[in-house]
Amino acid sequence: MAKSSIRMSAEERRESVVRAALIEFARGGYHGTSTEAIARRVGVSQPYLFRLFPGKQAIFAAAAERCVEETWRVFDEASAGLSGEEAAEAMSGAYLSLVEDRDQLMMQMQLYVSVFTARVAGEEEIGEAARRLWENLFDRVRIRIGGDMEDATRFFAYGMLINTLVALGYPPDHRMWTGFGEHGEPGASGEHGESGASE
Repeated sequence: MAKSSIRMSAEERRESVVRAALIEFARGGYHGTSTEAIARRVGVSQPYLFRLFPGKQAIFAAAAERCVEETWRVFDEASAGLSGEEAAEAMSGAYLSLVEDRDQLMMQMQLYVSVFTARVAGEEEIGEAARRLWENLFDRVRIRIGGDMEDATRFFAYGMLINTLVALGYPPDHRMWTGFGEHGEPGASGEHGESGASE
């Protein structure tokens, strides 16, 4: 019984580290974030941090996985029971809400940057983990919307545009958003498309 409660305590602490790491890495990137900052946010010592994770790469990988899995959780819940275009529209709308969480968005974008900077430093493991996570998310979305590579590619291309507009700080009523329909699907509403073209 005592063993079980100790193990649960360690799991809870690990969860706290992953949440803290996601915030710190989102704001500082892989190379700009110290394990000391993560430990401080959690309220533990660095040695304790390394009892839970073998190193900084492992902490970053766990934070990246949490970010991607949270994206899929939101997609999955929004599109449950749907398929094809209906599923794509539901996931697009849900994604707009998801990226209102700036730490979630910035962790996703830091992941892309960190793969490049880690490669320059000879740390290929980060890129391998990131590509595995990305492909897994891509395939799950592709299957949900009908299995077509072209449709999935279009969906993710629009998602990247959403990332860009949100990261650059365009307010929701700015003309740069007018190509998106009410569910976040570009071109879904003729009115929006026309008003964007006319400005």
